Amino acid sequence: MLLHVGIKTVAFATLFGAAHAFAGSSLFALPGDLQSEAKRSVKLALNADYKTSYQVSEKIRAKNPGAACVLRNVVRLSEFDDVGDTLALEKAAKELSECTAEGAWDVLRAFELGYAQSALGSSLKGALGTRSAAKKFEDSEDKDAKAFYSIYAYYVDDGLSFLPFVSDDRDAYLKILEERSANSELFWALFATPLAWMYYDKQEYGKALKVVERAISKAPANPVFWQMKADMLYKQKKYAEAAKIYEKSAAEYLKRTGKSVRYFCAIGNLSRIYLDAGDKEKSKFYADKLLDPDYEKIEKWMPGSLVKDLEKKDLL
Repeated sequence: MLLHVGIKTVAFATLFGAAHAFAGSSLFALPGDLQSEAKRSVKLALNADYKTSYQVSEKIRAKNPGAACVLRNVVRLSEFDDVGDTLALEKAAKELSECTAEGAWDVLRAFELGYAQSALGSSLKGALGTRSAAKKFEDSEDKDAKAFYSIYAYYVDDGLSFLPFVSDDRDAYLKILEERSANSELFWALFATPLAWMYYDKQEYGKALKVVERAISKAPANPVFWQMKADMLYKQKKYAEAAKIYEKSAAEYLKRTGKSVRYFCAIGNLSRIYLDAGDKEKSKFYADKLLDPDYEKIEKWMPGSLVKDLEKKDLL
């Protein structure tokens, strides 16, 4: 998950939100060499080498099929988020609904299944599954488990913030996510992604940018983090910097994936960046690319907030 003005998700499920199995978190620890293989699989996926990541996760299956199932489908969901592979999304939803794991890994399985169900259109079913999983970590003292719960709890408090006399612990949840996004050996990306979007929604773009830049320093080949960085720069009205990133992103996605969701996200963002920067000619150049019949084929997968803003600006 994400995915918004790049693609925003309440991303429990993607390696732009990845699965953690490090010994520093006893609830997710795997024995011996399985730990290093899980760590390697996640690192590969965070740098968009999905094929090798799948191969590494398969080494875990013989000794721990449940954890292997979760890890493999974390990678699938991340591949969907990056390259728009809906087949990977469908496979992930199917496998996560059929496999079981032990302990915290099964809670993580439920998180990811909820994300997959939501992405496939079953929003209520997915949300209820995510809620049920998160509640299992509510009283945990494990740092990563507390961060999992904090993602869910933040959005609950955020949704109820307009009501008087209702507790609001959002600052505490942000603090937990800050610490884990910086220090969790493998879960850092899972925590960094929603944390950045939380700051974005609070219009604290400087803090959001700091989170994303830290993520890029850990996974410099991650194309999603680069789009997120451009989103934050755009909101800070650093139009030239944002456009430079999105122009490179559009070219790279066109080469890697063809006219995919993230390719058109880059195109849509470029059209509004140049419009806000006062360059109507370049804005129209990119807006015209959204008239492509290939855009119509994938429009339902585009982030709603981006589409609405483009329509508002008469760019779509």
